[in-house]
Amino acid sequence: MRRARVLAASIGLLSLAALLGIIAACGEDLEVELTRGLGALGPVPTTPDNLITDAKVELGMLLMFDNRMSGNESTACTGCHVPDNGWGDGGMISRGYPGTSHWRNSQTIVNSAYLQSYFWAGEALSLELQAKSAWTGNLAGNLEPFMAEERMAQIPKYVELFDEVFGTEPNFLDALKSIATFERTVLTKNVPFDAFANGDEDALTEEEQKGLMIFQNKGKCIECHNGPLFTDESKHAIGVPKNNVFDAEADAQAALRWQHYARGVPEDVYRAADRDLGLYYTTKLEQDKGKFRTPPLRYLCFTEPYMHNGVLATLEDVIEFYNRGGGDDPNKSSLITPLELTSGEKENLVLFLKSLCGDKVFMEDPILPEYEIIPAPAQGVQ
Repeated sequence: MRRARVLAASIGLLSLAALLGIIAACGEDLEVELTRGLGALGPVPTTPDNLITDAKVELGMLLMFDNRMSGNESTACTGCHVPDNGWGDGGMISRGYPGTSHWRNSQTIVNSAYLQSYFWAGEALSLELQAKSAWTGNLAGNLEPFMAEERMAQIPKYVELFDEVFGTEPNFLDALKSIATFERTVLTKNVPFDAFANGDEDALTEEEQKGLMIFQNKGKCIECHNGPLFTDESKHAIGVPKNNVFDAEADAQAALRWQHYARGVPEDVYRAADRDLGLYYTTKLEQDKGKFRTPPLRYLCFTEPYMHNGVLATLEDVIEFYNRGGGDDPNKSSLITPLELTSGEKENLVLFLKSLCGDKVFMEDPILPEYEIIPAPAQGVQ
């Protein structure tokens, strides 16, 4: 059976709808030319000052699941990055340290090894720095470095692993390196899109390939969601609707106001706090209010709800939001305009997005090593 190769130049000559109609009438299969750097994920980027080893991964995995690595020994990293919830929180706004709320949706750590910046506005520039902020943040881990070191030093397994991996006693900075190393191993597998990008023409169905065409053309998704990770890692305002939780729940409002206060916004902005201001917290520039880093799209089947405030519950909701041309925002990107997608095009786009997911990345909670009294070194007899 002949194949009709769809090139970017072809799209410029024919409307997408007309091209699909011709192909359907001829009874031919689709083959899509990938553009804007779309492709399979390559090897995990190397970090010369924090190379991946099995023992370091083991140490990082244990620390990631260890609730003792929080202020009151109640909240492990996996309290907000739950394997069975897509390695996110599963709620609109992430839970916080006991007695508090967070102010943002908890992002997945799956494939985080490939990112250049972390958090919704790109505040952290490495996984190590992300781990530090999460561990020590007042509304997250609330853990003091000296407290972490004291607790790890009372757990013989950690003493053993730190000596094996780093040649040191348990310490805060190397603990962060270990957690980041473990996170770099949490990766998607058996992703249909990757097989397709590597030459398996049957890895995507005809409907998924049509969705890919829409993604790259009429849907304009590729303008921001490009490259192998499906993100440009830039910050854009798209007019995400306000989450009313900040009006209805006192702890969420307190968390948002704390974010405003801690990031040093002007008093008039602080007193009007009713939504997350995104990149503005870093730059204090009016034009950066409402801008957030483009999230990667891989593994999104398992990471609902969506957006920085979790206000869109399903993929269908997300597509409808973009189809309307986003929301109202004075800083809204010029890239966000009404799409006029048909119901069939929306369905095919959803099917394509699901082809980016692969197998669910699940992990059982490990058995954590216990505290033990570590005998003091024997003293010589005088």
